[in-house]
Amino acid sequence: MITYRIAIADAHAHLFRVTVTVPQPAALQRLSLPVWIPGSYLVREFARHLSSMQAKQGARTVALEQIDKTTWQAPCDGRTALSVSYLAYAFDSSVRTAFLDARRGFFNGTSLCLRVEGREDEPHRMELAGLPRDWRVATAMSPLDIDDAGRGIYEAAGYDELVDHPVELGAFWRGSFKVQGVTHELVVAGALPDFDGDRLLADAERICEAAIQFWHDRKKPPFERYVFMLNAVDEGYGGLEHRASTALIAARRDLPQQGKSETPDAYVTLLGLISHEYFHTWNVKRLKPRDFGRYDYTRENYTQLLWFFEGFTSYYDDLLLRRAGLIDDARYFKLLAKTVNGVLGVPGRKVQSVAQASFDAWVKYYRSDENTPNLTVSYYTKGALVALALDLTLRSQKGSLDEVMRLLWTRSGGGPIAEDDIREALGEVAGRSMADELQAFVHGTDDLPLPALLERVGVQWQAQPPTMAQRLGVRVSESPLTGVKVSNVLRDGAAERAGVSTGDELLAVEDWRIRRLDDAARLLKPGVAGRLLMSRDQRVLTLPLTLPKEEDTPGTVALAADAKAPRAAQALRKAWLSG
Repeated sequence: MITYRIAIADAHAHLFRVTVTVPQPAALQRLSLPVWIPGSYLVREFARHLSSMQAKQGARTVALEQIDKTTWQAPCDGRTALSVSYLAYAFDSSVRTAFLDARRGFFNGTSLCLRVEGREDEPHRMELAGLPRDWRVATAMSPLDIDDAGRGIYEAAGYDELVDHPVELGAFWRGSFKVQGVTHELVVAGALPDFDGDRLLADAERICEAAIQFWHDRKKPPFERYVFMLNAVDEGYGGLEHRASTALIAARRDLPQQGKSETPDAYVTLLGLISHEYFHTWNVKRLKPRDFGRYDYTRENYTQLLWFFEGFTSYYDDLLLRRAGLIDDARYFKLLAKTVNGVLGVPGRKVQSVAQASFDAWVKYYRSDENTPNLTVSYYTKGALVALALDLTLRSQKGSLDEVMRLLWTRSGGGPIAEDDIREALGEVAGRSMADELQAFVHGTDDLPLPALLERVGVQWQAQPPTMAQRLGVRVSESPLTGVKVSNVLRDGAAERAGVSTGDELLAVEDWRIRRLDDAARLLKPGVAGRLLMSRDQRVLTLPLTLPKEEDTPGTVALAADAKAPRAAQALRKAWLSG
């Protein structure tokens, strides 16, 4: 059996020692490390962190030949097992790679475990060795021979499964609960002493109950055990889904505190992250794009369906918080309005469809720069609004998106699907073709008809006055000490027409020093060109800047339940929010 032995080589140097043993190797056995990790659509070149690679067959040294940036070839003599040993540098605290220091370790197999080409479907084993005495292990991989702390040997059915089970190492907090007979573990590393683990555990349990209820009613979910791994840090946020676990990162100040019962926005955001990654256990880890039927770890894997797998997951993450009773209607509408404003605030929504944005994730969303808002739209947020638009369309006529999701799960057997399957399921639930809506919402660039759809379920669309940044078409960073610095110039805005660029420092308006952008509102007359003094590359420039009238600039949107809506609309709203 292909076996990986993973040990700490030098915690202070952040080095793991990995040894992979290949029984009965091919005459020219190739081994390679993935260039990306499923769920994070960017080529990350994990092999750049490998060094000191050596190979042997028994006592014979094997001369490894590097074929490309991530692949090695070993000329083997006979069927004696091939052993390849190397160091892996691990000092990335994100959820995507690997980390090691004297207090904590974490890794994804895509960062440490060479793939034995041609043998991916064979059983694989992983041995964790030489860990500090007080360290424990958390992973959803199947244990074969482990001690009470989880140290020992684990087993996976193949390479895909091996690298889909991240591993947390260290002296972490641990709790557990059961939903529908399935044990769920929550491990938290780096929390402050006043961390309220019991509250986080109870809230996570309610999220899991709501998700399993959504997909299976009262039946058992499609996994035997699930592990949440949360790394609490000074600054950070994110998550990555896996088939029976998720790796999470959050600011430790956002975790619940003992003795405090309030629910601040930051904690709701963390609960939304937990909900999002758990929902992925069904939507992308099992239901997945047909393009991802077999991952190619050597290159980008393209799909136009991230609007469904990420966007629809983003729609349901906060909605399940509402259905679990963790937030009320008003808070849910506030979160939904934030998503709406995030989409309406980018000119790129008129340039690229959400299907195109999905395909371009590798070069646009994951490689964003100052011009990204002008070129594309997020398949997370726009995809969530597509889900909202389809759900409300169905609910105001016949059915719901909930039924569509469950039908897709049943029809596919929890397996790969294509856009045609989504179109067919929508039509079956609606009792009519929804091809036109899907084409317009997913492949078009017009704004979604959300005001009218929300009105049908008794939700008010309340236009808010534009901010100064919106009127000028810029995004800035500002403070009394550093002044106003431009981070983005939005397409066809007043700032772009005036000649303002990203990186410019805005100094004065009409000969008055400004330290916040809102200061300019008192100095510029709408529709009349004023003088903007700014600095670029050490040069001081004066530009003519005309402030648009407030009524000519779209602002943000607020959403609220309409207490005076017709009873039928209020009934639809209640059914939507309660599930």
